[in-house]
Amino acid sequence: MSKIRVLLADDHTIVRAGIKALLEKQADIEVVGETADGRETLRQVEFLQPDVVVMDIAMPNMNGLEATAAINKQFPQVKVLALTMHEEEEYFFEVLRAGAQGYVLKDAAPAELVSAIRSVNEGRPFLTPRVTRLLVDDYLKRVESGDKSADHSGLTDRELEVLKLIAAGNTNQEIAEMLHLSVNTVQVHRSHIMDKLDLHNRTELIKYALRRGLIELE
Repeated sequence: MSKIRVLLADDHTIVRAGIKALLEKQADIEVVGETADGRETLRQVEFLQPDVVVMDIAMPNMNGLEATAAINKQFPQVKVLALTMHEEEEYFFEVLRAGAQGYVLKDAAPAELVSAIRSVNEGRPFLTPRVTRLLVDDYLKRVESGDKSADHSGLTDRELEVLKLIAAGNTNQEIAEMLHLSVNTVQVHRSHIMDKLDLHNRTELIKYALRRGLIELE
């Protein structure tokens, strides 16, 4: 089995060294490079073609958000896992909008970072549990206050089922196999979901599902 090729992007040498030491103990993960700013990260992504970039958000020359957006546009096959000190909701959604597939706090347990890398490499979004709890708490407060934006009753049961599977990182083909539907039918459901919820891309769909507690991320 081929190893997960990881590029570390952080402007603090000691942080990169610590993460590298951790990852080198994993039999299925290989650190293929290190960078200290956003522009160099882009160059190394093109040269090394990693599977996953562990991306610090605050870096010189080009910050992590800008680098993530550029990677998402130029190298969509490369997964980005954001690594940050910020657990505020606005930071998380900025990272998602930029195209990151995961979000881990710098004070997370080492096992959580390893799990996050494996998760995003497999196409499954990863959100650090503390941020998940913040989002769910916010959702529950809005439900209790009667906020109608927390209601997704406009979706049919089947559309809600498809929404959860899309937000969890499944492809149309995988969803079709899980639900015993044709790929075309899944695409139709997806289109209806986007129209009903006024969503325009997968990132917005994941954001919707997270805000409403429809999916649980590792």
